[in-house]
Formats: sequence, structure tokens, C-alpha cells
Amino acid sequence: MSADNAVDAERADEARRRGLRRIDLRRLGRAALLGPGTRDRLPGAIEHLIKVHRARHPRAGSEAVETLRRAYVLAESSHRGQTRKSGEPFITHPLAVTLILAELGAETTTLTASLLHDTVEDTDVTLDQVREEFGAEVTHLVDGVTKLEKVDHGAAAEPETFRKMLVATGSDVRVMSIKLADRLHNVRTLGVMRPDKQARIAKVTRDVLIPLAERLGVQALKTELEDRVFAILHPAEYARTQAMIAANAQRPDLLATIAEDLRKVLRDADIAAEVAIRPRHAVSVHRLLLKRGGAELGGGDFGRLLVLVGEDADCYAVLGELHTCFTPVIAEFKDFIAAPKFNLYRSLHTAIADDQGRIAEVLVRTRQMHRVAEAGVIALGDPRAAAEQLESAGRTPPLVTGGAGAAGGAGRTAPGTAAAEVWGKVDPTQPGWLARLLEWQREAPDPDTFWTALRDDLAQDREITVFTAEGGDASGTIRLPAGASCVDAAYAVHGEGGRRCIGVRVNGRLAPLGTRLRDGDSLQLLLDDAAASRPAADWLEHATTPAARIAITRWLALHPAPADDDQPAPAPAVRPARAAGSAPAAQPVAVTDLPGAAVRLARCCTPVPPDAVTGFVIRGGAVTVHRVECPTTGRMATAGRAPVPVRWRDGMPAGGYRATVLAEALSRPRLLADLTEVIATEGVGIVSAAVEPPQEHRVRHTYTVELPDPRALTGLMRAMRAVPGVYDVYRAKPAVTVSRG
Repeated sequence: MSADNAVDAERADEARRRGLRRIDLRRLGRAALLGPGTRDRLPGAIEHLIKVHRARHPRAGSEAVETLRRAYVLAESSHRGQTRKSGEPFITHPLAVTLILAELGAETTTLTASLLHDTVEDTDVTLDQVREEFGAEVTHLVDGVTKLEKVDHGAAAEPETFRKMLVATGSDVRVMSIKLADRLHNVRTLGVMRPDKQARIAKVTRDVLIPLAERLGVQALKTELEDRVFAILHPAEYARTQAMIAANAQRPDLLATIAEDLRKVLRDADIAAEVAIRPRHAVSVHRLLLKRGGAELGGGDFGRLLVLVGEDADCYAVLGELHTCFTPVIAEFKDFIAAPKFNLYRSLHTAIADDQGRIAEVLVRTRQMHRVAEAGVIALGDPRAAAEQLESAGRTPPLVTGGAGAAGGAGRTAPGTAAAEVWGKVDPTQPGWLARLLEWQREAPDPDTFWTALRDDLAQDREITVFTAEGGDASGTIRLPAGASCVDAAYAVHGEGGRRCIGVRVNGRLAPLGTRLRDGDSLQLLLDDAAASRPAADWLEHATTPAARIAITRWLALHPAPADDDQPAPAPAVRPARAAGSAPAAQPVAVTDLPGAAVRLARCCTPVPPDAVTGFVIRGGAVTVHRVECPTTGRMATAGRAPVPVRWRDGMPAGGYRATVLAEALSRPRLLADLTEVIATEGVGIVSAAVEPPQEHRVRHTYTVELPDPRALTGLMRAMRAVPGVYDVYRAKPAVTVSRG
């Protein structure tokens, strides 16, 4: 059996086992295209298309029917005489693509553009002709999926075509819906191509189109694309997985037994619900097998139970019965209704065990949720209608973008006033990942960079929400791919200005810029206002988003660092605290009651008035003055040395007041120069300075300074804290490990 036939057989068997009507796209396409009368009666396919469309959109009137007929006539006449590699008339392809979209519930405008999607690319029809006949909206969709010519773009044609398509999707997400259906039909018919070409198309489908289908929530297309690509790229693994599915089908159906028990529970609870078995497709079974480390799968692993209800509240009522009448597997519970996935998916997920310990996974959703889960953005149809739907549900559309132009399609329900105001401005079907993708693609300097970055971006299949606060004044939320770092967040918030980020607080605590963010984290970015701020080369190790990586790479290329850029700037000449030749104080600044005893200020803790101090007699009868918290005082007391009372008095010591001050900061160029300049500006002399090696982008500077007046210490520490990047300044605590935040 060929790979294509094996996939078809699997999907037909899946539909029979599920119990719910499943879209059998290929069978439907064959019946519509090759039905009674074979190819001589192709116009019958448009009649079938209209029937399917009206089943999904009962309000589609005569205007919609006439629009689809005119689109078919133009497509059939323009493609007449062209054939596919299989030998079939070329018109079978746009018809099959349109039938796929019709079964998924696409509205008239999308179907019209789908019938015409290859006319501009492969025939003499022009965009101006399409615009004249069908309006600007259909034209935008057709133009969005039209490939760029290899004659004009060479090897860059494919990546630049995808770039063009994504930009068009930014204005109308239905462009990508048509492309996905187009690729599905092409993958179904790959059997007539050479194996190397099959593999090339399958890899692009795996790396780009399948992730896009997932992000747009079109599961009906995604699952079939996955299985067909799996069969082409990994035929041996696919065959083994199919054999496992076939062997399980011969065993008693465990899920059928649990499904019947569940129906009885819901009937007794007076909850109107439909319970069906949803078999896993081949790739899903293969992934589960890998997750289990190759262990044998049980009967309940080959499918899940699906419960469909009418209202959101019914979902939670069903959940209550499930967890009351069965034993819940708490670790498997997920609420995607309260917190929908970024691809519009909403459902309750749980797992239960019956009285015999048999476990089954259960999905609970409304019928509307199910339509969106299967068809994603296609189920939302016209972005204006989707905007109305979200507004009526009290949700704010998530993205502001440019519109697709004037309305040109037929068969749509007239929008309300509020939705009409946002048409052309707000497309509620566009999530944050698309906005990020559209942003960074503008900066991709060449097709190869864009193509690589696109595949890397699409490989990140989850999103997180991070709450931002800029200095406590401005706040908001940003959406980032899972695994994003603080570097990614800086560029997401500030664009090119992200290079000015010198530190972050995550959930109120200072953190390295390479910290990976988690869903719900609170983030405050600390920025340097200096124009010369630049990203560090190691930021590329932390950046995961294309926007950040492209911006950092471009900046480093345009602004190469000098050879000694990583070395600390030299400190300016130390300014003495007192004018040369000034006389030392005549009186000591600290006194003791011991007659004739000389008083010295300890160098270990550098006490300064009005510090609380104590003294100890040392050799020669002198008294050393320590701060009471100095560890030396504890050691002397333990050794049996009695403290001597001392007190401050007015005056200046002969060498001036000395204090040791530590500054904790985020590492950046010129930090040492900025700190020493501030110290000198305060009229304070530096006796010594030490800089510890940076750790996790943080650095500690230690300064022993000579103060002109003890009151200058407070002002000095305040001025040092004001230096960009400095987050703490404090007095030294000798022999005590200082916490670094």
C-alpha cells in the first residue's frame, strides 16, 4: 500500500471510530470533481460547492451563489487546456482547495478568492481584472497567495514569496487559510513527483506550514498535513505506528465502555451532551510513544473522549460530574476556557479513571469551541464578523493592523456599527505572534536570514504573557514565545532601544539579562540614557526571538567594539579632599576616659561620625575605635578584651575621615569612569579602589575614600546611587558576606 493510500485509509477508519462526523476532504473532493459524467461534467462540482457552502452558511443568498459561479467560470476558462502532473485538468486543483475551505466553514469571499488563487500566477488574468470583477478584498487575497517568479528572484523566490504572503496575512489572515488548503491538496497529490521533490516539499511543509496551521488553530488541516509529511519523511516509523493502530483496532474498545458510562452519568445529571471517541492520528500516537520511552501503549492511549455541550457553563457542569463520579487524574487537568491558547483554542482537558482503574483522557467543549478547534481562524470567517463576536463576548480585539481594502465579496452578513468602525483597523483573528513576526521580518536583511529566522520563530510553539512596568509609571503586557529571555523582552518593548537595557527586575528582584521568563512574570527594564549604550556580544547567547537577534547582530556589525572595549575605563586622577598643605586638626575626633591614651580610628571598619562606636586597648596603650557592628569587636570580646567607652567630638583627624563604600551595579562600559567622576565631583578623595570580576552581568566596586567632612558621606552615597546601572550603595561590613540581591 502506498503512503498516500495508507494515510487515506487511516483517516477513514478514524472517522468511523470517532462517532462524530469527520471531514473526509479527499473523498468529498473526488466525488465533487469526478462524480457522474467524470470530467465532462465539472460544472457539477460548483453545484456541490454551493450546497456545502449553504450548509455551513444558511444565509448565503443568491448574490453569494452568483459570485461563486462567476469565479468558477473565470477560473475554468483561464485554466482551460492546463493539466496537473497527474494528468487531471488543472481546474480540479482550485476546486479541491475551495471544497476544503467550504467544509471548514469559510465564507463567500474566501471561497471566491480560493477559486481564483492560481489565475494570476498561471494564466493571463491580471489583478486589475480580478479587482474589476470581484472587488479589492478578493484581489488582496489572490495577490497574497500568488507566488513570485523565479525568473525575477532566483533562489530567493520561495522565501520572498513567504515573506510577501505573511505581510498580506498581516492585513487579512484569510490569505494564510487559502495557502494552507492549497498546500494540503498539493501534499495529497505528491505521489506523482520524484522522491527528492516530495521530500523537499514535505520539509518546507513541516518547518513552516504545519506550525502556521497550529498557530492559526486549523487542526483539521494540521493533523492531515502532519500525517502525510510523516509518511513521506519517515516511512518506516509511519508504518510501525500504523501497525500499532491497526492492532489496537482488533482489541475490545476500552474507550467505548467508558464513553457509555459517561453518557449515563450525564443523563442522570440532566446535562445535554454528546459523547464521542476521538481517535489519535498517526503523529499523535507516535509522539505519545516517544513520550512513554517506547513503552507499550494501552487501549485508552489511542484516543480521547470528546464531550460537546451547548454553553460554557455546561462545560464546568460536565467537569464536576466527571470529577465526582470518576477518579480524576489531577495532574492532567488544564483549563483552556479560562485561559485560551494563543491559537484561539478553548477546551477543558482532564483524565479520569473508572472503578477498574482504566484511564481515559477527556476533552470538554461547546460546539462552537469545537468548530474553532477544528477550523481555527477559518471558523471565524470575515474579520468584521469576528470582531462583532468578540465584542459581544466582552473581549478586546488583540491587534491593530492595516485593513485589506474596501469590501468586495458577496454573501456576508452586514456588520454592526461597532464592528464597522474597526473594519480596516482591527483584525481580531491576529494574535501577538503574528504582530511580532511582521515586525522583525522588516528588518531581516536578506532572504536567507529571513528564511532561517522564520523557521526558528515558528519552532517556538507556545507563548507566555509578561507584565511590564517602566519605572513604575507605565505598565502593560507583552506576549513572548516560551523560553524568551529578558533580552528578548527589552527588544520587544523598546525595539532598537533595547540596546540601552543595563538590567532588569523580575518579580521585583534584580536578575541577569539572560534570565528566561515564565508566564505571568512581572518585568521592569532598567535603561541607560547614554547615547553610546550598546548591546554586549554575549546577548546573542540569550536572545531567542528573531527581532532581538537581528537587531543585536546588525548593531554589532555596524558598531564594532574597540579592542579594549571590555576593559574598565581608567579612573581619573584622584582629587585630594583637602588643599595641599592644610594643617591637620589639633584635637582628636574621638576621646576616651582613659587618661593619656591615644585614640585611633580602625582601618577595618572606617568609623565616621555619627556611627555608634566602641574602643579596645591595644599594644602600647592606644585605643582603637571600631563601629559597634564591626566583627572585630565580637572577636575581641570573645578573647576576653574589655571594651572601652569612646565618644565623638568636634574636629578633624590628621589624615581626614576615611570610609569604605561598596557600589553594586549592572556591568556596563564606562561604569568605573562614571563612578570615580561622581566621587571627585563631590569633593571626595579616593584612597583606593577595587573592582571585582563581573558575575551574571553584575559587578561590585569597593572604594576607600577620604571625606572632607563626615556629613559628606550621605551625599556621596546618594550621588553614587544616581549613576545609571547602580542599584545599591552601602558601607563596608568587614568579614561579613554581603548579599548581592
